[in-house]
Amino acid sequence: MSREMSPISERETGARGDFCAASGIVVEISRPFSYSGVRWLFLLLVLSARCSFAQTPSQAIVWHPWSDEVFSQAAREHKFVLLDLQAFWCHWCHVMDQETYSDPAVRGLMKQSYIAVKIDQDSRPDLSNRYEDYGWPATILFQADGSEIVREKGFIPPRRMASLLQAVIDDPSPGPSVTPETAITYATTPSFSTELLAELHKEFGSQYDLPDKGWDFGVKYLDADSMEYASELAQHGERLEERRVRDELRAGQKLLDPVWGGAYQSLVVLLVLDVNPPVAQYERIQIAGGLDSGGDSWNDSHFEKPLSVQAQMIRMYAQSYGQWHTPEYLTTAESVHRYVRQVLTSPEGAVYAGQDGDAAGDTGAAYFALDDAKRRALGVPRVDQHLYARENGWMIHALCALYAVTGDAPTLQEAERSAQWVITHRSLANGGFSHGEHDSAGPYLGDTLTMGQGFLALYEVTGNRVWLQRAKAAEHFLARNFAASSGAGFVTSKTSTNRAYKPHAERGENAQVARFANLLHYYTGDEADKETAKQAMLYLATPEIAKAGLSAPALLAAAEFNASPLHITIVGGKKDAAAAALFKAALKGGVAYKRVEWWDRTEGPLPQSDVSYPFLNYAAAFVCNGSSCSSAIVDPRDLESRFAKAVE
Repeated sequence: MSREMSPISERETGARGDFCAASGIVVEISRPFSYSGVRWLFLLLVLSARCSFAQTPSQAIVWHPWSDEVFSQAAREHKFVLLDLQAFWCHWCHVMDQETYSDPAVRGLMKQSYIAVKIDQDSRPDLSNRYEDYGWPATILFQADGSEIVREKGFIPPRRMASLLQAVIDDPSPGPSVTPETAITYATTPSFSTELLAELHKEFGSQYDLPDKGWDFGVKYLDADSMEYASELAQHGERLEERRVRDELRAGQKLLDPVWGGAYQSLVVLLVLDVNPPVAQYERIQIAGGLDSGGDSWNDSHFEKPLSVQAQMIRMYAQSYGQWHTPEYLTTAESVHRYVRQVLTSPEGAVYAGQDGDAAGDTGAAYFALDDAKRRALGVPRVDQHLYARENGWMIHALCALYAVTGDAPTLQEAERSAQWVITHRSLANGGFSHGEHDSAGPYLGDTLTMGQGFLALYEVTGNRVWLQRAKAAEHFLARNFAASSGAGFVTSKTSTNRAYKPHAERGENAQVARFANLLHYYTGDEADKETAKQAMLYLATPEIAKAGLSAPALLAAAEFNASPLHITIVGGKKDAAAAALFKAALKGGVAYKRVEWWDRTEGPLPQSDVSYPFLNYAAAFVCNGSSCSSAIVDPRDLESRFAKAVE
């Protein structure tokens, strides 16, 4: 269970012995001070001077922002660079600050030989993606030329940190955590080979821990891509995949905060195995990655509520409700939505980055087991009030999924209000978006990508062509600014994180680029959109990339790239109640990969007029599955039935 933040002990803050030991100097007075003399007193003063700065409270670490100037300064001063990559909501990052970076030994070594850099990983998607495998806090030590010496994941206690810092001073050669990059020959065709697809399908099946019900082993991931891919297989009759998804949806409800709403990032839960005699065991249910860590232990509950987690929960449960119509799925999505509306939404309508899991030094299961009044008496965890374009794009997409299955007008209004805020405050020239108000680097792929996905989702649920134009502009900016020089994939950032590191592509982002640009192509008919999807697929179809993690992101991108989406078109006026009812029915289907359009002839031809519809004097819907189209459908209930059959 979650370890509570311990007070800083006298032993941890230490006396001079910690630093002196780390420096190879031990001062021990074993005789009365009356044993004196000029030479002894001089030696004592010298040794004391070597250690005294480690005891002085004023010698706090000076933290710098990340920049090339940091490395130039390190070169001038013959020092190393230490990067402390944290998260606003990260409990163990707080412990690092209070214990490790307050320790005299650590402070002394830092002042002597290091330029210190502290970054909130949410503010720098390029650094976050670069070190995502290390969780938070991540500690990276660099040479002045920008090359890496050591990478460390999780909380590092003071004594071990002092030893690490001294070890690098003594021998700055790269340690075993830093391995040279291997050269990759990227795929020459965007389609996955038959052999690679078969291998990925096999891996997808083996990545689910059937007895303990969850993707991956030990940790049970509520992975949005794995859930979506399994749901698609379930729609085609694979009952085992349906069972897996439903088991995960049931487990995921344990992540809900019963008092304030919203979803925790992970929870350690007690399971009692149904054997004789019963056996108790613990497991961790987690949504998304990037957890903080207590040293080598990753078995702690994480009560923080990042915006990314809330968006994934809303979208997963809304889409599952559309597919199976299970009321508790909708209840879960709406519970998380209420939390976002009440706690994480700014007065202007944009969404904040998330909420911490610590309150006034009180953290963990004991705090979150309290009722509202008792929690507030101890203090409310801080809300990270940064307003990032990427996070708003995630939430817009999620709210559109929720609106699709509920028809709740205020939900749609929230999505549109968030989109308008980002357009007003984060727009760049030619369709792109900045990350925050004052970006020190960038632009970043994720902001323009998720906003493009949000715009396309808004077009799908409204039929308003302004949103489609916005999505197209985002895709155009993305293609022009983030294409990798290799011709395969798109890099996280337009600029390098530092001079010794070139911008890299990231697997999850490229899977999303491929899916977004491919679906956009079917709406616009523009071959440039398909070319963007193709470039992302060249990266994903490379075996080393395709097999680098959970299989679902690559499998979803491959399946969609090689097949047209289910296509539902409503023909009728935007003010026609019958057409509106048909459009609402079209949105309710739980299929993620679909193309829904509302053609009001007064607005001119559809952006892609690839199907000819008859002229009728009444509203009608048509369902096309790539090889054929239905006859005119006028009853919303009949449309829902045809929709289900077309999926099968």
